[in-house]
This record gives sequence, C-alpha cells and structure tokens, in this order.
Amino acid sequence: MQRRMLSKEDEAAVSSDETEVRREDQDKINKFSRLHQREMLLEEELKTKAKDKEDLEEVSTELELADEDDMVPYKIGDSFISLPLPEVQELLASSTEKIEAEVSDVKGKLGGVREEMQRLKVALYARFGRSINLET
Repeated sequence: MQRRMLSKEDEAAVSSDETEVRREDQDKINKFSRLHQREMLLEEELKTKAKDKEDLEEVSTELELADEDDMVPYKIGDSFISLPLPEVQELLASSTEKIEAEVSDVKGKLGGVREEMQRLKVALYARFGRSINLET
C-alpha cells in the first residue's frame, strides 16, 4: 500500500465532511471500545473452558477402559488423591456439567456484548458514516 499526501482540494473536501464529535458520541465510542475489550476476554475465556471440557471428556473416555477395582489418581486443588474408579467417574461427570454450565453462561454474556456493540455500531455509523472505523 502506497501512502501519499492529500492535495489541498482533497484536504478541504475531507475537512468539510467532518462531523463534530459530541460528548455523547465520545461516550458511545468509549463504550464500544470497552465492550470490544470485554468481547476479546470472553472469547479467550470461552476457548479455555471449551478446552477444559474437551480434556474432561477425553479423560472420561479413557477411564471407561480402566478396571472397576482400580484406584485412580484424581486431582483436587494442587494434589492428587487415589479414589475408586466409580467415584472418580462421578466427580468427572459433575465437573463436566459444571464446565458446560459455565460455557453456556459465557456464551450468553458474549451474545449480550455483541448485541450492544451492534447497536452502538449502527448509531455511530449513522452519525459519522465512513469517517469512523468500528470493524473488529
């Protein structure tokens, strides 16, 4: 992409098209920025929780191949405790349900943030047209 200087005519045309930024406009722009940052954090959290859920499901699948009488190490906090296989499977099932609930909660929050961002985009593009870029 080659950059060039604006001619005096182009500069005058751009200047005449500029819309004054009011306080409420700046508030909307700031809110959009905060929502965009929140959206990125929620997407990262969603990826992490999806990975955790996948890991739990993989461990559950592996444990189906284990012997019923085996003692299986289960991580609680920072330590591992040997527990009977059926108890570990129950704990894994409850952990998976908890992660699924957290994933749906994060998806709901993400949907709300995106709806609000879309409303702000519509309002700001209506006011500023092509002189503002809100594409994320």
